[in-house]
Amino acid sequence: MNKDFLKLLAALVLATIVLAACGGAPATPAATPLPTPPAPYAGMTNPLKGNTDAVSAGKDLFTAQCVSCHGDDAKGDGPAASALNPKPANLVEVVPNASDAFLYWRIAEGGGFAPFNSAMPAHKDTLSQQQIWQLVTYLQSLK
Repeated sequence: MNKDFLKLLAALVLATIVLAACGGAPATPAATPLPTPPAPYAGMTNPLKGNTDAVSAGKDLFTAQCVSCHGDDAKGDGPAASALNPKPANLVEVVPNASDAFLYWRIAEGGGFAPFNSAMPAHKDTLSQQQIWQLVTYLQSLK
């Protein structure tokens, strides 16, 4: 083979490798900021944060109230999730970016309003404030 042809072939192979290395998956878009909870939820803080008894009680509540949609691992993949639009949130991704007030608000009021417009039921009439905080505490314990 001709030396010039081999040099050209080597240059093309090298250029292909460099371009492939620069490509890759598109950058992950920045997470959409979570809405600010309205009054009377704004500024609420979890009085049970880090309480192991609350984590245990919250896990029991999560199993009873939330697993069907959010799944055993809180990733939004429960057995009912496939029938919902929008799909349930992946709480493992949402919770680290959410304030105590946001989590309490979403559990208490559900998702039947903008900007959520989801099938998540409101729990303020079925769970006590203590139970909602237990759920928040459990969710905050997930890794």
